[in-house]
Amino acid sequence: MAKKSAVARNKHRERLAAKYAAKRARLKAITMDRSLAPEERFAATLKLAELPRNSSKIRVRNRCEISGRPRAYYRKLKMSRIALRDMASSGQVPGMVKSSW
Repeated sequence: MAKKSAVARNKHRERLAAKYAAKRARLKAITMDRSLAPEERFAATLKLAELPRNSSKIRVRNRCEISGRPRAYYRKLKMSRIALRDMASSGQVPGMVKSSW
């Protein structure tokens, strides 16, 4: 089980990223637009830098929904390999069977 503080910090980052997503996208579009004046693009860059760092989507870490584990994460299932194995062993994942050869 991951530290509760790490999981809470990540949840906070997710909320901030969702809150500032539209504003960030608008400012990023202005900074990338070559047809605008350089002063206007630079001003947008400064406004982008004023936003909280944790509002950036890249700072959100993929964590297991069950255990909070940050590594060996399956995106499609939103869980770690260990949690997936535990659930599959107890028969909670439909269609997943233990492999043998």
